[in-house]
Amino acid sequence: MITKKPRFEKINPAFGSSITIRQYRDPCRNKLPYWHIHPEMELVYVNGGSGKRHIGNQLSYFNNGDLIFIGANLPHYGFTDRLTANRSETILQMREDFLGEAFFDIPEMAPVKKLMERAKRGIAFHGKTKRKAGAKIEKLIDKDPYDRLLKTLAILKQLAISEEYTILNVDGFAVEIEPQDNDRINTVYKYVRENFQSQISLDEISDKVSMTEPAFCRYFKKISGKTFTKFVNEYRLVHASKLLSESTSSITDICFECGFNNFSHFNKQFKVFTGKSPSEYRSELKKIVQA
Repeated sequence: MITKKPRFEKINPAFGSSITIRQYRDPCRNKLPYWHIHPEMELVYVNGGSGKRHIGNQLSYFNNGDLIFIGANLPHYGFTDRLTANRSETILQMREDFLGEAFFDIPEMAPVKKLMERAKRGIAFHGKTKRKAGAKIEKLIDKDPYDRLLKTLAILKQLAISEEYTILNVDGFAVEIEPQDNDRINTVYKYVRENFQSQISLDEISDKVSMTEPAFCRYFKKISGKTFTKFVNEYRLVHASKLLSESTSSITDICFECGFNNFSHFNKQFKVFTGKSPSEYRSELKKIVQA
């Protein structure tokens, strides 16, 4: 029987606290470079820098920091590494019932409860919400457990009423989750991250996990909700978004550097993925930076 689950991460709050908070100033240290899951909700603020997100079925790119709310049992990768160039990363984790089973059922908590439901698909916040809530999240590290709890509730309320957000998995995440190790899917994702700039055949990747091509295709579609070819192309397009933002390379050079061997196909796929052509995407980013 094929195991199709992400690796389970066990989280233990410090003594006297129902909330786990960690802050990293060293972008090289990262943490969990694999597909993993935990029953805790996770609020992540990346101060500065840019990089790739992989949350549930969704692959995307963030620029100038990130504020993400990941609901309970939503599989994801770590967000930062030595290439992200962020100043710091603060991670807040708590169970859905960290204040008791019925606390969020009271009328005053209705907006926050809706936020927690949305977070099961992954939420990316932007604009003033990202900056202001992010600064508050960073300050939690210096608070005592009681003040941290009160400030966390205030942050959740701020996020609950904000309209500056994007749902990452619009169609939801359909795989039934059980916290079990899964070396096979980690092998696949790691291989794509290391080889996406070259052509990856189904025969090649199937052999890496000791499966036949048909069995691998069924397996990958079941766990990720998309074909392997679509996943690889999306990974390339996310990398292209990063290069368009950060490098001065020509769009043609970026196309081939990301593993596409046909420029018109790259342009078409990029527009489907982002809603803009590569030149429009780069032009809009320049306007934002100059504003």
